[in-house]
Amino acid sequence: MKLIMVVVQDKDSNKLLNALMEYNFRVTKLSSSGGFLKSGNTTFMIGTEDIRVDKALQIIKDNCQAREQLVAPVSPMGGNADAFIPYPVEVEVGGATVFVLPVEQFHQF
Repeated sequence: MKLIMVVVQDKDSNKLLNALMEYNFRVTKLSSSGGFLKSGNTTFMIGTEDIRVDKALQIIKDNCQAREQLVAPVSPMGGNADAFIPYPVEVEVGGATVFVLPVEQFHQF
């Protein structure tokens, strides 16, 4: 048995959840945040048999695409705001960060 932990951008979360449920994966959805942009993320925890891991990874890959987005940098704290000119920066967002962990025991009460 494996535990798959997936961190995706909020924009991709509903699409991924629906696709996983369509293939009868049991999913726990958690709200999370952090990273470079400090934007909202969603973390999924998926418990599955070893033989279904590849299918889950394919569903994640198909539904969480990276894309380019313009982001305005945050003004430096304590710096001179008059000299700071915020130019939008293009960054890659989206996609998925996936961890596949072995599960020693599984209990459901």
